[in-house]
Amino acid sequence: MLALFSVALAGQDNQVRNLEPSVIAERFGRLQSGEAERVAALREMFAEAGCTGTHFTKQTVTGWKTPNLICTLPGASKRTFVITAHYDKVKKGEGAIDNWSGAALLPSLYQTLAAKPRDFTYTFILFMGEESGLVGSRYYVNQLTLPQRRNIAADINIDSVGLQGNINIWASRAHPDLRTAAVLVASMVGVHLSAINAETLVRSGTPDSDSHAFVNIKIPVIDFHSISPATMPLLHTAKDVPSAVDPATYYDTYRVLSAYLAYLDSTFEP
Repeated sequence: MLALFSVALAGQDNQVRNLEPSVIAERFGRLQSGEAERVAALREMFAEAGCTGTHFTKQTVTGWKTPNLICTLPGASKRTFVITAHYDKVKKGEGAIDNWSGAALLPSLYQTLAAKPRDFTYTFILFMGEESGLVGSRYYVNQLTLPQRRNIAADINIDSVGLQGNINIWASRAHPDLRTAAVLVASMVGVHLSAINAETLVRSGTPDSDSHAFVNIKIPVIDFHSISPATMPLLHTAKDVPSAVDPATYYDTYRVLSAYLAYLDSTFEP
C-alpha cells in the first residue's frame, strides 16, 4: 500500500519548472489521423523532450501492427510510477479529445520531470488498442514479471482531457492516497478539481480505461479526465475535433499533472 507522508505543501511548486503554454499547444497541434502517423509524431515529441537511446522503446504487441511506446525516466529507486495514455482512436471524429489530448501530454510531462533528479523511476507509456478492449495495456501488464509488478507504486492514467473548465478524477476507482494527493495538489496550483465517476456518464454499458489493466493486478491507480454529462456526447462522434479542446483548461491540466507527479516523488515512500 502507498504511504502518504504528512508534509507541508509549501515549496512544492518549486519541484517543477513548467513548459510554456505555446509548447503544450504546439504539441497538441500535431494531431494525426492515422495510427502510424501518431506513433511517428509522438516518437518525435519524446525525442525533443530528451527521451532518446535506451530510455525509449517500442513494445510490439503480438498480433497487432501498432506498438506500445515506452519512455523511462530513471530515478534513484526502482520503485516506479507509471504514467499512461492511449493514442488510438475510433473511426468517427479526429480523436482529438479521446485521446490525443492525453497522449500529447506525456512527452511534455517527461520533459518537465526530467529537469531534476527523482527518487522514483517514472515510466511513460502510450498504449495502442484501448478502443479495441484495452489491448495494449493488458498486453503490457501481462508481460511484467512479478518483481516488476511489485516495483510499480501506482498508475496515473490520462484520458480525454482539456474540455473547458473540467479537470476531473475518477474518484471511485482511485486509490485513496492518490485521490487525496490530487486534491491537495490541485488546491496548491489554484485549479478546481472535480470528482466525476465514469460510471455516472453512460446510460448503458460499462465505461473503462487503461487503468483497469493495473487494477486487475492490484496496483493502485488514478484516472484524470475532463468528461462531464454535458461533454460526454462529444466522444466517439464527429464532434471529437481539436476545437473542442480549450487551450487554457488543457494547459491547466498539464500544470496540475506536472505538479502532481513531482509531489508524489517528494511525498511517497520509494
